[in-house]
Parts: sequence; C-alpha cells; structure tokens
Amino acid sequence: MSLFTKIISGEIPSYKIAETEDFFAFLDINPNAPGHILCVPKQEVDKIFDLDEDIYTGLMQFSRKVAHAMREVMPCKRVGMSVIGLEVPHVHVHLIPLRDMEDIRFTSKVSLEETEMLEIAKKISESYNGLSQN
Repeated sequence: MSLFTKIISGEIPSYKIAETEDFFAFLDINPNAPGHILCVPKQEVDKIFDLDEDIYTGLMQFSRKVAHAMREVMPCKRVGMSVIGLEVPHVHVHLIPLRDMEDIRFTSKVSLEETEMLEIAKKISESYNGLSQN
C-alpha cells in the first residue's frame, strides 16, 4: 500500500479537504506555500497516464473543483498545478496557491503549525462543500 492509500483509508491522519467515491484531497504536510493540496484517485496507480481514461478525466474535474475552492479562501495570484509523481508511487496532482514563481519550484518549503494547517483545511473544505451545494 502506498502512503496515499494509507491516508485515504485513515491509517495515517491527514488534513482532509474533500472526498468523493473515487477521489481524495488533503493538505500537503510539506507545502511549497500555505494551502498546498494533493488530489489523488483512490485507485492506487503509479503513473498518471496509466489511469483509466474516466478516472483521469474525473481526477482533473475533481482537482478543478478543489482549485476553485482554494482560490476562494487562499490569497494568491493563481492556483498552480503540477503532476510529478516521483516521491510517492501513487498518482497525485499538486494544487499550489501561487504568489510568485518560487511557490511552484519545489525548492523551498514553508513550515506551518498544526493550528494553521487545521484552519486552512477547514476554510478550503467549507469552500469546497459550498461549491457542491451550487
């Protein structure tokens, strides 16, 4: 089982943002910027282009909705998206609130207290759930 499968199952705690039948979004615990989110399919697949076409399309739709929720509550110029996948052998989309180009480079990380992570997760999750109502 990958680290992300353990997070999805609740075996490892996370700062959950959103969950559907097929997808899960949570805060990155080693963020490039406050509010950095990982969106993952629940199906454990290593490489993004190995995903079934419906799951791939669904992941992009789910990530888009999470990005809209993020943009509502996180101060940023735009939401950046990156798919690298070298760290964990489970497809994941990085959504990063960008203030400048340094936020997308993965060369510097921010350190946040647990209370900050909880507050960010709550705000984005509430925003996501509000979008679901519309």
